[in-house]
This record gives sequence, C-alpha cells and structure tokens, in this order.
Amino acid sequence: MALRIGVISDTHGLLRPEAGRRLAGVSHILHAGDIGAPEVLERLCLIAPVTAIRGNVDVGSWARRYPETETVHLGARCFYLLHDLKALAIDPAATGVNVVISGHSHRVQVNTINGVLFLNPGSAGPRRFKLPITLATLDLDEGGDLRPTIHELDA
Repeated sequence: MALRIGVISDTHGLLRPEAGRRLAGVSHILHAGDIGAPEVLERLCLIAPVTAIRGNVDVGSWARRYPETETVHLGARCFYLLHDLKALAIDPAATGVNVVISGHSHRVQVNTINGVLFLNPGSAGPRRFKLPITLATLDLDEGGDLRPTIHELDA
C-alpha cells in the first residue's frame, strides 16, 4: 500500500483552508519550521499525525517543545527535517537518510544528490514577495520509490 506524506513549511501562523484540503487523506505531515503559532499544529493534527521542528520565528514557551532537527522513519524511508538547509551538519547519504526536508527560503526545491532527495515545499503561509504559496505531497510506494508533487495553493 502506498503512503502519502504531506510536507509543509513556513506557515507563519496561517493555515490556509486550501492547505487543509490538499493535505486531507495523507498518512503523516512533516512541518519544516516557522510554524508561527501552536494552533497551526493543532489543526494539522486533526488531519494526520504531525512531526514538526521549530524555525527561526518559532519562539516562546510553546515552541521550545519542538527540536531544531528531527529524524523520522516513515515506510521504509528515513526523513531528516531541518529549517534552514544551510545549517545541514550531517552527510545524509552516509547516515542512511533518504530524504532531507527543509524550509526557510520560501522557495520550492526538489533535487536528488547522491541518492538523497532534498525537498523544500516552499511557503504555505502569508505571501512573501511574489513567491507562490505552496506545499508538497510525497508518495512512497511499496517498492520504496518516492514521488514528490508540489501544489500551488493560490493558483
């Protein structure tokens, strides 16, 4: 059975209704930081289990419970979450990580380097500059193949 994972970042306190609709039916949600408010995660948890990290705007007592990085195993794959890819301090390929999830730049990135998928879903929160409002889903099939899809929420 295939596994669909929702990937979201940089909500900055805003969970758009379109994001909730796009994430409906996912098995798990990964939030790559700059959550902005605990209510965002509370609402995401109504959709599916959530693994979240804090970003640079996540301050205050509510944010301290979230780590700066997290490793999670979903299906047969290992995911490493961090907010700013420039802070990556591990060699993902050497540590068994299959997917690196990041945010911070508000820019979509989908690259494979040395067999590791690097995925930044862009920003799903308030518009910044003229960048699109996006999130991603990641389909993991029974054979372990990963298929990322970027979804524009304001198209």
